[in-house]
Amino acid sequence: MPFRQPPSDSRSERKPEPGPEPEPEPRPEPGSEQGSEPKAERPPSAEPVAAQRQPAGGLRRALDGLLAVPRVVLRLAAILGVTLLSNLVLEAGSLVVGRRRRPAWGHRVFRAWSRWLGRLIGQRVVVTGTPPRAPFLLVSNHLSYVDVLLLGGAASGSFVAKQEIASWPLVGHLCRTVGTVFIDRGAKRDLVRVAREVEAALEEGKGVVVFPEGTTGDGSGLLPFKASLLEVAAAGNRPVWWATVRYETAPHLPPASRVVCWTGGQKLVPHALRLLALPGHRAHVHFGAEPVTDGDRKRLAQRIRQAMAARLSGRR
Repeated sequence: MPFRQPPSDSRSERKPEPGPEPEPEPRPEPGSEQGSEPKAERPPSAEPVAAQRQPAGGLRRALDGLLAVPRVVLRLAAILGVTLLSNLVLEAGSLVVGRRRRPAWGHRVFRAWSRWLGRLIGQRVVVTGTPPRAPFLLVSNHLSYVDVLLLGGAASGSFVAKQEIASWPLVGHLCRTVGTVFIDRGAKRDLVRVAREVEAALEEGKGVVVFPEGTTGDGSGLLPFKASLLEVAAAGNRPVWWATVRYETAPHLPPASRVVCWTGGQKLVPHALRLLALPGHRAHVHFGAEPVTDGDRKRLAQRIRQAMAARLSGRR
């Protein structure tokens, strides 16, 4: 009889039914202990915004860079056209109003030219206080050649300016027409002539703007005043008005101390091209409420400087 293997217990022989495989235990991060909780992975949406897209300031800087060259070309053409037109209007109007009224006509043209050029270079002007009425002697801090556009557009008056401006094409002609007093800063003896011309202008009922610092600063503070420029006011016990100017640029642009203020022996043409490449800048001018009078020129300069410094530091 053939041998038969006895039936085996089905419970011991039955293979377990396949089920879901257990998930592998998470491996600890390198450097972490076995019992510590695994670190949660950062979802893609949690990446920093700066890594996902370029900041708005960077896009604006890139766009400004692309527009810089055509902006400079267009502005240069517009400045040349407006300056040429202003000279033509000045000469044509002088023939109509006559020699006697030519200075007043020249001031009107110069003021309009200053305002137009300010707009063309993107200068947005903020004026606080009331400009003095002629005749006046006005003192201001000096930051750039665009101070002339700012103050010339806000207050109608002549300027005491460096001798080199008289030879500038077209601009020099406009400045001479409004009675600008040109000074040779390298010759101290020239101060006597300048004082006589300033006094004559005041006697004729004109306004005169003086920059007693004698040079330009970067806006971080006032430079020492040259009291000799105030001798006319001190000797005649004349009231001296004062004003402060400052400039601002947008946060994504270079600071105004570098691109608007003209300091540190910078060449005029490269600086002017950088200024024209800017989309624009804000120009603040504040006129003091009361003039300062003193018979001593050094004390007069000190009192005016203190009033201006207080305004620039926000104390008044």
